[in-house]
Amino acid sequence: MSTTLSPVTPATGAEALPRARTGRAVALIAGLAIALVVVVIVSAGRGQLAIPPDEVLGSVLHRIGLDLGPMPHHPQGDLTLWDIRFPRLTLAVLVGAALATAGALMQGVFGNPLAEPGVVGVSSGAAFAAAIVIVTQIAWLGTWTTPVFAFVGGLVTTLSVYLLARAEGRTEVVTLVLTGVAVNAVCSAGLALMIFLGDTQEREEIIFWQLGSLNGTRWVYVGVVTPFVLAGLCGSLLIARKLDMLALGDRAARHVGIDVERLRMGAILLVALLTAAAVSFAGIIGFLGLVVPHLIRLVLGPGHRVLIPASALGGALLLSCADLAARTAMAYAELPIGMLTALVGGPFFFWLLRRTRNSAGGWA
Repeated sequence: MSTTLSPVTPATGAEALPRARTGRAVALIAGLAIALVVVVIVSAGRGQLAIPPDEVLGSVLHRIGLDLGPMPHHPQGDLTLWDIRFPRLTLAVLVGAALATAGALMQGVFGNPLAEPGVVGVSSGAAFAAAIVIVTQIAWLGTWTTPVFAFVGGLVTTLSVYLLARAEGRTEVVTLVLTGVAVNAVCSAGLALMIFLGDTQEREEIIFWQLGSLNGTRWVYVGVVTPFVLAGLCGSLLIARKLDMLALGDRAARHVGIDVERLRMGAILLVALLTAAAVSFAGIIGFLGLVVPHLIRLVLGPGHRVLIPASALGGALLLSCADLAARTAMAYAELPIGMLTALVGGPFFFWLLRRTRNSAGGWA
């Protein structure tokens, strides 16, 4: 008696697990993308001049050549959307995606969940460099002067933290955080000096960097920031697989042919690029790069090929929501967006610090 085996066999537990993770990743990324579109449409219609979501969508469709949906009934509605609100929302999406991606890269490079551009001083370093441009009124590169100086400032602080925190071939969490505290203190002192040296208008601009805001955004700003952010996102995706290998340890990564130091330097350059692009026109917006990648990692796991695009979408969504709250929480007033992200990120950082310490059995 012979038995015919079916060519199709049920998936084993080892095979089903990756499939479940893939399905969860697709569902999360799709959900974040849909939520981002909804938030942008709703947020564009909120403000002193209220515009219904269907009119916002109709305005967008008409702009791309589709005669669908109603146009804003108010005579200034379409002008308000395209000259004020859409540039601001576009910059919010770009800045949120940049900061969250930079946070995911830093956590992968340093190998711990406490790394974040703001925590280790990258944001304040870039803002300090921007403040120097404001006070000295340097205009060597025209509109690009501030972003270029912010990039250099972010790169210098990132390299400083990396080199000072690294000892005997590894970077410890406590050393990283304490080094970041020191770098933040130095950059804060530099910002204070620029405030002292500047006039009234320059002081107001520097305070803008410290509080963080998207107010006054124009399309020209979006045009300057977009190439930096797109280049940073593309570069991050290109090194995602190598970051997964780096998580196994330097020795294992070298064994499979990865130049560890070159990878770290490349990731540091991308972090500086993304952070400088965000800080150059939005100011210091802290903790976004800490909160978003960690939450995504809790849901999807540590794989950077999924973590990076999901973090970018999550950061864009979170900052768009924060911007909406900043504009509408108080009548005829706008809250600093950096203050709102700090109110959420500060307690989260404290919880994460305690959780990491407990899981490691103490810092000793």
